Amino acid sequence: MPPTSEPSVPTPPTPGRSRNMAAIKRRDTRPERAIRSLLHAAGKRYRVDVRLQLGDVRPRPDIVFTRARVAVFVDGCFWHCCPQHGRQPGVNGGYWGPKLERNVARDRAANEVLTAAGWTVVRVWEHEAPEEAAKRIIAVLDGVTPAS
Repeated sequence: MPPTSEPSVPTPPTPGRSRNMAAIKRRDTRPERAIRSLLHAAGKRYRVDVRLQLGDVRPRPDIVFTRARVAVFVDGCFWHCCPQHGRQPGVNGGYWGPKLERNVARDRAANEVLTAAGWTVVRVWEHEAPEEAAKRIIAVLDGVTPAS
């Protein structure tokens, strides 16, 4: 088998853990829905879970304002290593460490490629109050001139 440029994905230690991981929602989380509801109530229209093709990197923001070129990611504290609430699990560090590192590396790559392509990236932590997050997103939108 030819080598791939992609780092290997750690294998869950048990079938039960694998089922548990498969059941975790990738979109429509509670913080995401709360923020979207507030944005919609403020008259902001957006697309949800759109995969953007930007070279070799294909970021998938949670909320996308295509005309304004604003990409919003609502990051979970555990999954994206929040500096305030993120923690390294005490069990199965050989599995979780590389997995969480890949998430952070993917976040950085998405930020870089989106910014280089002229997008504004807004990252929101799940612990942020939805009202504050929505205000921050609206401030960015109101300050951005829509691309023609």
